[in-house]
Amino acid sequence: MSDERKRPIDREKYRRTARNFTDKNQSAEEAENQFEFTRSREEQREFGADNDTYDNREVHDSAEEPERDSNYRTVTEKQKNSGGGGFKSFLLPLLAGIIGALLVLGAYLLFTGTDEEESAEQQTDEETASEVDSNQDLSEVKQQLEEENADKLITDTTAAVQKAKPAVVSVINMQRIQSIIPGINTSSDEAEEAGSGSGVIYKTEGDIAYVVTNQHVVDGAEEIKINLESGDSVDAELVGSDIWTDLAVLSIPSDVVETTIEFGESSNLLVGEPAIAIGSPLGEMFSGSVSQGIISGLDRSVPVDLDGDGSIDWEASVLQTDAAINPGNSGGALIDANGRLIGINSMKIGIASVEGIGFAIPVDEVKEVTSQLEENGEVTRPFLGITLQDLLNVASSPVYDQLQLPQEVKGGVIISGVQENSPAAQAGLQELDVITHLDGEPINNMVELRQHLYYAKAAGEEMTIDFYRNGEQQSATVVLE
Repeated sequence: MSDERKRPIDREKYRRTARNFTDKNQSAEEAENQFEFTRSREEQREFGADNDTYDNREVHDSAEEPERDSNYRTVTEKQKNSGGGGFKSFLLPLLAGIIGALLVLGAYLLFTGTDEEESAEQQTDEETASEVDSNQDLSEVKQQLEEENADKLITDTTAAVQKAKPAVVSVINMQRIQSIIPGINTSSDEAEEAGSGSGVIYKTEGDIAYVVTNQHVVDGAEEIKINLESGDSVDAELVGSDIWTDLAVLSIPSDVVETTIEFGESSNLLVGEPAIAIGSPLGEMFSGSVSQGIISGLDRSVPVDLDGDGSIDWEASVLQTDAAINPGNSGGALIDANGRLIGINSMKIGIASVEGIGFAIPVDEVKEVTSQLEENGEVTRPFLGITLQDLLNVASSPVYDQLQLPQEVKGGVIISGVQENSPAAQAGLQELDVITHLDGEPINNMVELRQHLYYAKAAGEEMTIDFYRNGEQQSATVVLE
């Protein structure tokens, strides 16, 4: 890997992030040094602070010094009075010094050689471990790990994690931070980290490797950086994104990629199967974190507000899991017991009284969307050319009376606008028409209309629309674009 792609870790930045999760009652010095995991700090934690040890030793020496002076003077006086002891008093310390030096030298060589051997073995293990291939069978990965770690218990879960983990990365959303002060508008010349999530390397093609993540992880990014499991950092390019499925595809150089993840099949999953989440919860500081659970539910429909206006714009079809999903896990991998990708972690229920309800985009949908994003930079969906509003939202407003709907009509979608020369305009649809059925299927709200349009239809196909205009039921056929 070229030096240009390597980025040193900004320890100060992550130390600042870490302090958000520390004890507020601790001192400033403790907060500053809390995440400095150095050998000296560990020694201080176990054996007391270096300063305390030094001070205690100094006081102890001062207390004993008069006694040692008295003893020394007594021994000297005895030697002087004994007669003939001058040569012995010179020879004995000399021999003791030589023997002591030889012992120290032997101990140094012994321990240094051991450390070097251990370091070499550790380096060899790391190099061998990095050669785990995601395309290997789980049994082969497990056997390889057992050979490299004969003193450890290797389970199927361990093998599944080691198989998939090298393909999971951290995704950093970089933006130029603007500061608006009355009379002054300044902006940073360099992009800074505005947020982070996770991603999964799923494909290499020539000199390009593809990473899938969530759309909301890279939304608004001016630059995107990928931090690999190896510790290296590379710049990424946005290939395409889709707000409806909350998926995005990035590209990075393939020469920095060790392995890609193996795709599984979400259509064959059963409730109760093991599920393992891998990602970077709370940012890069906890990158590569692993949590385990089960598949708690299939084909869940979760309402989503995409534009933040408080109304539901979409219902995401997702897998439910109780594997811990935290901020920063978004875009990371949900894998099965064989280390295969079964979903992209996307969201969780963040209510204080709720625990263990997280959601992932099924891998079958991921495969379909990523292929379109690679090819077109976007997902091609049928175009109708109307703006909508749920009928229930105007049920108590004067607009509802203008619709003159029969009492039996309880649900539907109001057309609030028709785009000129669109399929809807060509079919004769007008503002304030109330759509109740598409191809004979009841439509109660905008979400159901979009799901039928996006999942059941394709561009160029015909679609039958049943609607009410001025209280009268009508029908029209549109040719979707």
